[in-house]
Amino acid sequence: PKDIDLNLKAYQMFEGTDLLAIEGMSFSTVLALMSEVGMEGIKKFKTAKHFASWLRLAPNNKVSGGKVLSSKVPKGSNRLKIALRNAANAIGNLKDSTPLRDFFQRISFRKGRVSAISATARKLAVIIWNMVVKGIPYENPEGYLFLDQKRKLGLVKRIKKQIDKFGLTNEDLGLEISSN
Repeated sequence: PKDIDLNLKAYQMFEGTDLLAIEGMSFSTVLALMSEVGMEGIKKFKTAKHFASWLRLAPNNKVSGGKVLSSKVPKGSNRLKIALRNAANAIGNLKDSTPLRDFFQRISFRKGRVSAISATARKLAVIIWNMVVKGIPYENPEGYLFLDQKRKLGLVKRIKKQIDKFGLTNEDLGLEISSN
């Protein structure tokens, strides 16, 4: 319907939770969540793991004698699982680096795109459960560091540790401190 503001309805239904803040989420994904489980339905799951398992997004670990026989995601589907997998696929197609996209890329490199879609869809389900049930807002960290920035911080940390270890002073290092 043209007259319905779906963003506002979802915001009201999920008691002030903005699910569209998650990258990759679309109106169709939120609509699938609203129609399949709703507000009260999602609160019936004790943990996010229960919710992901109900969606058939969590691996079914079959262990016998301490040996893992199988760890495949069980068969079965519903509209919400399909919507979350579509959102995960959209995350995989993003050009900008975000934590979810980088997670998708890491899994895709190791296990393939299909496994990455399932893993990211499970992660989305956990994020949604935490947002709706616990009221934790999703914040895409603006201070998200790229790999070269992480390396730089690690290098600075190691250098500071070495300076402290050997008791070096500014004069020893040849550093000038300007006082304004």
